[in-house]
Amino acid sequence: MKHRDDNKVLDLIMDITDTVTVVWWKFFDWLAVVPWSSLLGISLVAMIVGGALGLGGLMPALVFASFIIKSLAGGKRSAEIAATAAATRADVEALERRLLEAEMAALQAQIEPHFLFNTLALIGQLIETNPAQATIVHQHLIKYLRSAMPQMRDKGNGKLGLQMDMCRAYLNIMQARMQERLTYEIDLPSELEFLPFPSMMIQTLVENSIKHGLEPKTTGGHIRITAKKVDGQLLVEVSDNGMGFDMHADDGMGLTNIRERLKVLYSGKAQLVIEAPQAGGAVVGIMVPIDTKQ
Repeated sequence: MKHRDDNKVLDLIMDITDTVTVVWWKFFDWLAVVPWSSLLGISLVAMIVGGALGLGGLMPALVFASFIIKSLAGGKRSAEIAATAAATRADVEALERRLLEAEMAALQAQIEPHFLFNTLALIGQLIETNPAQATIVHQHLIKYLRSAMPQMRDKGNGKLGLQMDMCRAYLNIMQARMQERLTYEIDLPSELEFLPFPSMMIQTLVENSIKHGLEPKTTGGHIRITAKKVDGQLLVEVSDNGMGFDMHADDGMGLTNIRERLKVLYSGKAQLVIEAPQAGGAVVGIMVPIDTKQ
């Protein structure tokens, strides 16, 4: 009898999880298409009703989350429309490059919903246990979004300094989650801050370092991001002392995307370099020609 009851409880939990997932994505899709004016009106009504029901603290957080998600979902839809328009206008020779730019716009526009959702959940948890830390994480999230939004509107390149700011805010948020298991440093000479650099590539390398290098490691580790000039080119490296890199394994989706973008954007003049130091960990670098005209 106890075994059957346990199965019923497990089935109930799975059903609830499935329902929440379905509702979440329907809500996400609805936010993508609802007009801003309608969202503002609904938000005001929700806050009034929430205040009357004693949910005054919850409703502002939900409204804040909805506005952020609306920005992301709307950007994704706009990027998809731009991709379709670019495909119809481009001739055969320019098609590969135009599609890449539109594809990247869509990728930048959809700041990982799960990362955003997890960060908002973390803030909610910290409000109950450590309000001061919740405020700090909230500020880091705002800095992350402020750095990310301009890159969504770029057609391939953003400024290196802005991308480093986004990585710094992202790492600060991850530190709040991993605590002492994550440390990092960023070395960016001031004269390199305004150089153009392909958007979101550094962020992808940092995410890979955490996901594949540090999170699986019990003690966590350290991430170092450096930028420097090498033989007239710009080299940005992300290194970690995590689980290491399997040089015989195939590239994941993130690294494959970087290789393809570099090939098209720089016509073979840029490269992705992966190293597996004997001491452990991984070093992944992106080297591109320096373009001072942008």
